[in-house]
Amino acid sequence: MLKYVSRRVGVGLLQLLALTIAVFFIIRLLPADPVARLVGMNASPEAYAQAEQQLGLHRPLLTQLGVYLGFDPEIAPGLIQASLGVSWVTGEPVLKEIGTFLPVTLQLVTLAFVFAFVLSVPIGMAGALNPGGGADKGVFVYSLFAGSQPEFWWGLLLIYLCFFQWGIAPAPLGLLSPLTSAPEPITGFLLVDAVLRGRFDVLHEALSHLVLPVICLSFVVSGPIIKMIRQNMMRALQSDFILYGRSIGLPKKRIGRYALRAAMAPSMTIIGILYGFMLSGAVLIESVFSLNGIGQYAIRSVLNFDYPAIQGVVLVIAAVSLVIYLLLDLIQAAIDPRIVY
Repeated sequence: MLKYVSRRVGVGLLQLLALTIAVFFIIRLLPADPVARLVGMNASPEAYAQAEQQLGLHRPLLTQLGVYLGFDPEIAPGLIQASLGVSWVTGEPVLKEIGTFLPVTLQLVTLAFVFAFVLSVPIGMAGALNPGGGADKGVFVYSLFAGSQPEFWWGLLLIYLCFFQWGIAPAPLGLLSPLTSAPEPITGFLLVDAVLRGRFDVLHEALSHLVLPVICLSFVVSGPIIKMIRQNMMRALQSDFILYGRSIGLPKKRIGRYALRAAMAPSMTIIGILYGFMLSGAVLIESVFSLNGIGQYAIRSVLNFDYPAIQGVVLVIAAVSLVIYLLLDLIQAAIDPRIVY
């Protein structure tokens, strides 16, 4: 297992390095002038040259890459020094800003996936245990319908019904209302900090604000998860070891547990892919519910041509996705140890 983890971590680091270099050059190929964006189109040549020098864009591209990677810390700290640079717009360290916005998205996506997973497993099993029946047809239709829905539209619909019409949900104004003071941060995750600080009123309010966006994301991602579990469960029920268990008279519950374990291993792959996709694609839900997460920060960075912020967002999201893939690979290896060898 240690060798397997070391190999996965090594491959992940190489992927991050390749992605970092690729993003560095790709954003500089865009038809945009970040210097003109900052100083204005009517700035004098002297002001333009001064701003270009302050941003470090007067250096050759390979020199800029070396500075960003941290090979020349005398100019500025880089990745080797655990620095993502300084935002060209706010002047704040990019790592600090991402540490503020990323926990919002992680809380949203993680809660949505936990809820979707708890919902999807029994529904997928119900469809697989009765192939061709009414439950199976209903599961199949639901999985196709849920997986093809735009989450932002359902978010707007839930806001209209639950907040405007029925008044059972809070206003979509973020994680907390403007009159509520957040607890002193410890981990950066509001839900965790509220528990650690004993602010259960803040915990209750934050969870109430997360209910609707979590339902929207859970509804959308539950479709492909249910479909994958159903298909893998049906395949496992037709396998030789399940047929042997039935032939020797094993109880149905025990056979179901064996089949579910065999079905969950390949289902972890789609869960990891969906998590990474939703982590970078939750920007619409964040916009609808005014959640100031990493998606909103990424959009602002792109519109402002803030190269350090764009590079930092891509690198951090990729790193988080690789960590999630590694954790799911370990869970999959625990379910099916054969993949380690």
